Amino acid sequence: MDLEARVADLERRLAALERSGDRPAAGGAGATAPVTAGDDTYWALNTWRERLADLEAEAGGVLYTGAVRTPAGKRYEWQYGRLTDDVLAGDWSDAAESFAALGQPVRLRLMREILAGRCTAAELTELDGVGTSGQIYHHLRQLTGTGWLRSSARGRYEVPAERVVPLLVMVTAAEG
Repeated sequence: MDLEARVADLERRLAALERSGDRPAAGGAGATAPVTAGDDTYWALNTWRERLADLEAEAGGVLYTGAVRTPAGKRYEWQYGRLTDDVLAGDWSDAAESFAALGQPVRLRLMREILAGRCTAAELTELDGVGTSGQIYHHLRQLTGTGWLRSSARGRYEVPAERVVPLLVMVTAAEG
């Protein structure tokens, strides 16, 4: 490959990287935005800022949203936003039980497997490294009791639709 063709190839690849968001994000320490829409890296944030301005929310707010298709083929679209003042004024101790239910590696694995389509205790028991059927039922009770799972009459478990995106947001936030 001659020099001119190599430079053209490098320019094409650099442009593709810039479009995909695989570059450091502007906006301050720790700011990241791995998904972009055209040239507007912060398209969701900018729309949220406009909404907050309309609400005259000087302290700002938090928004999380997602459009998800799970390995089991289910689709979820969901968003949730709260004003900063409301979040800071709330009783955070109420969240402790919910965090505790997810704060165990086997439970997180069970959640991932259920999203992937393994929906019965029998299917989950077949997995390596998740424990006995009694231990699995204990974990499922904890997750069901805190609303992370729902059980149907046929012994099938599912992540409620309103919990899919929050779960993925929490896992993503923990990675960062």
